[in-house]
Amino acid sequence: MKITISAGMSLAAAVACAVLPLSGQALEFSGYLRSGVGDSVEGGTQSCFQLPGAPSKYRLGNECEQYAELDLRQDLYTFADGSVLSLEGMAALYNQYGHTPEFTGDHGWARMVQAYAEWSKVPALYNGSLWAGRRFYKRNDIHISDFYYWNQSATGAGVEDMEIGGLKYSYAFSRKDGVFQKDYINRHDFNVGGFDSNPGGELEFGVSYIDKPDSEDAHSGWAVTAQHKQDGFLGGSNTLALQYGEGPGTGLGYTGDVTLDDSAKSWRVVEYFDWQLTPRFGGQFQVVYQKDKRVDGGDQDWWSVGVRPTYAFTEQFKLVTELGHDQIDAADGTRKLSKFTVAPTWSPAGPAFWARPEVRLYYTYAQWNDAAQRAANLMAAGSALSDSGAFGDAQHGSNFGVQVEYWWK
Repeated sequence: MKITISAGMSLAAAVACAVLPLSGQALEFSGYLRSGVGDSVEGGTQSCFQLPGAPSKYRLGNECEQYAELDLRQDLYTFADGSVLSLEGMAALYNQYGHTPEFTGDHGWARMVQAYAEWSKVPALYNGSLWAGRRFYKRNDIHISDFYYWNQSATGAGVEDMEIGGLKYSYAFSRKDGVFQKDYINRHDFNVGGFDSNPGGELEFGVSYIDKPDSEDAHSGWAVTAQHKQDGFLGGSNTLALQYGEGPGTGLGYTGDVTLDDSAKSWRVVEYFDWQLTPRFGGQFQVVYQKDKRVDGGDQDWWSVGVRPTYAFTEQFKLVTELGHDQIDAADGTRKLSKFTVAPTWSPAGPAFWARPEVRLYYTYAQWNDAAQRAANLMAAGSALSDSGAFGDAQHGSNFGVQVEYWWK
């Protein structure tokens, strides 16, 4: 198979050129990779299962792309007061299964998703940081569904984690949430964290305000988030987040639709925990509920419940399974999708849930209902759930394949 990655190589080279010549200090190289090949039991390339209208899907044996992030960070100078000036850049590459991995065109892309300068550990900022550029910023996600429920990534500038009175204060001004946001929209994010709620527990609060853009039928909006993290829960950690937003703030962690006014409201509850009860038995569990109110009849309720348990029979061999269910109650009916995956896994780094790399053989089965198929026909023609997709008018389907996942620092 021909592999053409000139776009991604150019980005990676751009990152390296930006940071390598500037200092003799240590260069940090980190990254993430997932790659593989999968097919449908019906024949043809693997087609992944996601409920129309749901912002996430369960990942194991249900990812239909090659994806990589290559990150370089260089400390340029350490000042006499201990503060450090740094540069960081990250290239990301994406390509859909079933297409030549050129990482460009209709089936792929290559982007510089991070490129920013940071002045950290600044005494005048109460050991906080001053930064400017495009960066991943205060991202909170659930691993098994890759759901970034509170993500303040930004193209902008800000001050982060000023330590005042035992708390950490942050402010960011941005104009784009990410590289794919087309319009520049002013956004303000305020965060305060470090509240010791109980032994091993910490509270954090955030407020986002989206300015009214200078265009017709546009509105301002806002959102709030409260989050509690508990370490030492079942050998892992537990996270509970509550979110509410109005207007464009209904993006709940992103800049939402600026044509929505304050009659549009959304709220969300996120609960998930990791466990590692024994060195060989771990996993992650999640429950998400989101309610959207819209005056045009676009109300919907989204439920998502899923679990990924892992058990290691040896130091390097795991059996990983995943069960997930998504449901959306909307005006056109109740859409339902359930998905199950079993994956014998080689884990050379050890038996723990978070140990990587993993090389997985997987089999995935999914089932959905009439309402889900009707919605897919309208919203995602050609997708796995639609009657024009890989499984035709059937309301169930299976995929199998092999995948490697790896992250490093």
